[in-house]
Amino acid sequence: MSSTAEKLKIVDVVAQDIRFPTSLSSHGSDAMHTDPDYSVAYVTIKLRNGMEGHGMTFTLGRGNEIVVATVEALKDIVLGQVVTDIYKDFGNFWRTLTSDSQLRWIGPEKGVIHLATAALTNALWDLWAKLLKKPLWRLLVDLEPEQLVSCIDFRYLSNVITKNEAVELLKRGRQGMEARIELLEEKGYPAYTTQAGWIGFSDQQMNDAAHKYLDLGFTAFKVKVGQNLYEDVKRLEKIRALIGWDKTLMVDANQVWEVQEAIDWMTQLAIYKPLWIEEPTSPDDVLGHAAIAKALKPLGIAVATGEMCCNRVLFKQFLQAGALDYCQIDSARIGGVNEILAVYLMACKMKVKVCPHAGGVGLCEMVQHLQMWDYVALSGTKQDRMIEYIDKHHEYFDYPLVIRDACYMPPKAPGYSTTLKQDAVLKYIYPNGTEWLELFQKGLFLKAKK
Repeated sequence: MSSTAEKLKIVDVVAQDIRFPTSLSSHGSDAMHTDPDYSVAYVTIKLRNGMEGHGMTFTLGRGNEIVVATVEALKDIVLGQVVTDIYKDFGNFWRTLTSDSQLRWIGPEKGVIHLATAALTNALWDLWAKLLKKPLWRLLVDLEPEQLVSCIDFRYLSNVITKNEAVELLKRGRQGMEARIELLEEKGYPAYTTQAGWIGFSDQQMNDAAHKYLDLGFTAFKVKVGQNLYEDVKRLEKIRALIGWDKTLMVDANQVWEVQEAIDWMTQLAIYKPLWIEEPTSPDDVLGHAAIAKALKPLGIAVATGEMCCNRVLFKQFLQAGALDYCQIDSARIGGVNEILAVYLMACKMKVKVCPHAGGVGLCEMVQHLQMWDYVALSGTKQDRMIEYIDKHHEYFDYPLVIRDACYMPPKAPGYSTTLKQDAVLKYIYPNGTEWLELFQKGLFLKAKK
């Protein structure tokens, strides 16, 4: 092995359980998840030359330790690899990572094992972008179509999109690319906010947040619904009174309804003119979503889903069945960047808009890269597309996102914007971080038993 290759060998993979006590303020609360503690399984991939790549996957607290343990189970597939060899054949390496003959049994390509896969692959992409001294969105834009397609595992997708079709879509997307880069760097990418719409918020919290984001120039707001129809009516009346009828409103049920219940409930809420209902039923129910989409279309209400879609195959079926109008990829779910690229390509071919799910810890930082790549190099449009934005936890990153005039501004620092500050890790590593020890001492949380 050459000295250069030796320096680029992966010598360690570290997984850490990082949690933030967001349940204390009802931040992130919805009809299904009433007390989330925003958390990440945080992965660091270390090269012999001292460089590091960081990746993460998002959870709501309890169970985060299981994702960390699963990263530990997968890391031997990564250890000892020369990282540049991975990038030369990233699609096949991704298949190796997801196809261990024993580990795949506890997926395959779904659940905790796929969350751990996402954390590992996100760290590899962060490292690749750092090696090339580019932000990830720019690395993706600069890859030749054939090279980008080589990063994707097309197994199970060929009846919807082939490698050749993907290459052609990307070649077509290169037309006018430089002009779009200039426009992106000048104007940014439109955002919407869920900050005023958490289901556990008081009227005063909603009022304060709505006014804050109106003053910041936001024109699109999302509100959580689904626990109680009477309360939903009151909250949507209030939010419409706050933001007016000229602003865009979306609602999100976070999977709590039966199919007919979703149709009936949204028929009652249609007077508030929501652009979409998000996750109206089980995230695995393709035909249920299709029925809801068909029933609500005459009311002018679209269906959005995807944040808990488990893999590219399920996304394929949603797209084939016309079960979603807005495709919501999540940067920390399915198999990380590699698999997400496949979803973007299928959505592009089938002319379905992608509006990523974000919020959480690091999700906003990551999805901005993906959506900017899509605009610049694939779909070529921002029309009727936006990125979710929540103003939480950005200060814990070395290179937090930048919002200007309610738009994400393109990241400039090399990497995937996934590197946490070391003092944040020391404070919030669970259960022995300084912030957690203080919360346990105050009796605000019970320390989990090992």
